[in-house]
Amino acid sequence: MSRLSPNRHATPRKSDDTYLRELGYEPVLTRRMGPFGNFAISFSVISVLSGCMTLYGFGLNTGGPSVMLWGWIVVGAMVMLLGAALAEVTSAYPTSGALYYQAEQLGGRKWGWYTGWLNLLGLLGAIAGIDYGAALFTGALFNLQWGFEPTPGRVMVIFLCILVLHATLNLFGVRLVSILNSISVWWHLGGVAVIVGALAIVPSHHQSADFVFGEFVNNTGWSSPLYVAVLGLLLAQYTFSGYDASAHLSEETTDAQVSASRGIIHAIGWSWLAGFVLLAGLTFAIQDYAGTVGTATGVPPAQIFLDALGVAGAKALLLVVIIAQLCCGNAETAAASRMVFAFSRDGALPGSHLWRQVDGRTGTPRMAVLLAVACAAVLTLPSLYSPVAYAAITSINVVGITPAYAIPIYLRIKNRHRFQPGPWNLGTWGVTVGTIAVIWVVFVTVLFCLPQTRPAGGGLVSVETFNYAPIALLAVLALAWGWWRKQGSSYEVPAQHFDRSAATYEDEVI
Repeated sequence: MSRLSPNRHATPRKSDDTYLRELGYEPVLTRRMGPFGNFAISFSVISVLSGCMTLYGFGLNTGGPSVMLWGWIVVGAMVMLLGAALAEVTSAYPTSGALYYQAEQLGGRKWGWYTGWLNLLGLLGAIAGIDYGAALFTGALFNLQWGFEPTPGRVMVIFLCILVLHATLNLFGVRLVSILNSISVWWHLGGVAVIVGALAIVPSHHQSADFVFGEFVNNTGWSSPLYVAVLGLLLAQYTFSGYDASAHLSEETTDAQVSASRGIIHAIGWSWLAGFVLLAGLTFAIQDYAGTVGTATGVPPAQIFLDALGVAGAKALLLVVIIAQLCCGNAETAAASRMVFAFSRDGALPGSHLWRQVDGRTGTPRMAVLLAVACAAVLTLPSLYSPVAYAAITSINVVGITPAYAIPIYLRIKNRHRFQPGPWNLGTWGVTVGTIAVIWVVFVTVLFCLPQTRPAGGGLVSVETFNYAPIALLAVLALAWGWWRKQGSSYEVPAQHFDRSAATYEDEVI
């Protein structure tokens, strides 16, 4: 073991590993990721070619074009504020534990405990949502190529194969993950340009601007246009999640106090722009709205490609989207496994001694990777019998991870007088931006626990239309509560004992 002792003659700005020791952790992960790689992982996890594409059919039914386009603008603005507030806290606490470590340092052990469980639920829901979306698009490609019928069972098999692929790639170390993420950035930007360019140039017919920005569609069964419109925000809010990946990979990033915060902001900003261009390009190119919604491929964007570009063009663009989605799922697996590792490092998960193991050759938490993909597989099982399960999976991601974003921000506001900002901060705007962010999180968390589709025969919900996201949320909170009562005494996130402006630490092997 090692003991950390103060050195009062250090400069205010410390090296990454020195600062990590000051925060209470001995460095065990390998720092092989630069600032661009850190940005790339969050940009890849947000992945407009995953979130926008996989929930595009949901958007067509839940508010239609106007809600998708205007909702993207509004949600993007709110998420930028949320990301900025989170980036400020991340600069002060750049650890793999990220949100839960921040909450513990600012609010105490119980705050950290419940934040960690919410964050974990959201990250696992993200893997499930991303990789199942990739499986749906792969099924659509197989349908066009070989007449493959994408039944729920067959899509599940494809999904499990994708999980195995991502587990394998993540076992090779963070260097490979960083390289793939860097490629992913250019693939996403180039992919959006190719898709929108093809849809703008090739079709002879395009929808009007009035249709794209003004058409409202309600196929949910609910009578309230306002309720349907706010439900339609799920497309954007689900896509704009996962940018905490920059924080979770901070222990493997150089100049982490600045790089992780900038990674969050830049990932949101570029995704905001690219996603708007993509949604507009898709919607202008719709040839047959009803045919797109009821497509035999099971994926409305595939039908848009097919109607606008023909079979060969549709196959090519689907391949572009699928590769982007695979990059996204791989990045999310990396982020989730680091959360599992960090939470286990502090004794917060059942079997923590297994999940915190780090491979000596690759510097990768191998068992944490395997646990993350296994849990994602379990979360997706309801898709075998429920047609709305995929929307519920995406809601699990939102209602798990979004509150976890807000908790450290709320605690930073509450304890503003003892919060010590890092080098990346909002200055006097920190409290104002954070307050707006917390209010937005409360709104979307309540919203996405509500029923999304009303049964055709009336009534509130049925087995087929039930939104099980709140059940998953309550189950995780109950598990967190029960495990706290049994094991909470062994949960110990390192406390800060010294003035960060004057102290550094040296290892002393005992």
